Amino acid sequence: MTEGLPVWFEPLLSRARDSERQDFTRLETPSQGRPAAVLVLFGEEPEQGPDLLVLQRDARMRTHAGQVAFPGGAADPEDADATATALREAEEEVGLDPSSVTVLTALPQLWIPVSDFLVTPVLAWWHKPHPVDTTSPDEVAHVARLPVQELADPANRLRVKHPSGFIGPAFQVKGMLVWGFTAGVISALLDLGGWTQPWDTSRVEMLPRSQFSL
Repeated sequence: MTEGLPVWFEPLLSRARDSERQDFTRLETPSQGRPAAVLVLFGEEPEQGPDLLVLQRDARMRTHAGQVAFPGGAADPEDADATATALREAEEEVGLDPSSVTVLTALPQLWIPVSDFLVTPVLAWWHKPHPVDTTSPDEVAHVARLPVQELADPANRLRVKHPSGFIGPAFQVKGMLVWGFTAGVISALLDLGGWTQPWDTSRVEMLPRSQFSL
């Protein structure tokens, strides 16, 4: 076991290190695209167990308005790698202290067609949690830690349908609808971590108009 990690993390980490693109998406990854990275940061609270750090985009943004996402964004030329991108973006968006994070592994690179981003999710452990909040009010409306037990609860799981015809996994947790790329990664992580419970995949709802952008 990696030193300092809680017992529950080891099964997820072992499987994540061996994971492939197909574990996360059916989309092929093109050879070219805009490099980006997100920080998939697991923490732990004594009473609720493991959780994931997410943010909600401001409803006034031109793209991805109101959507829940992992901290992250496009790579800058000076970023050494995907880890540097993910940590820099998390610090800029929510004030995360990079020294409080133990980076564990990079997950397979995933393609987001609507933006042509090639996104590398960076799996990490928040070994020294501290208060975080939006540092870019024009972009980030809210920051939250979503408990894994609530994400895995079958009552909180559904699928959503976009007017484009896209149907994908979604979660309703803490008053937020998590869907799209972020929900797909979370769904795969629940599988890899052994947290997934049987849920009603026939529950399909139309995506709210406020979230029609992909």
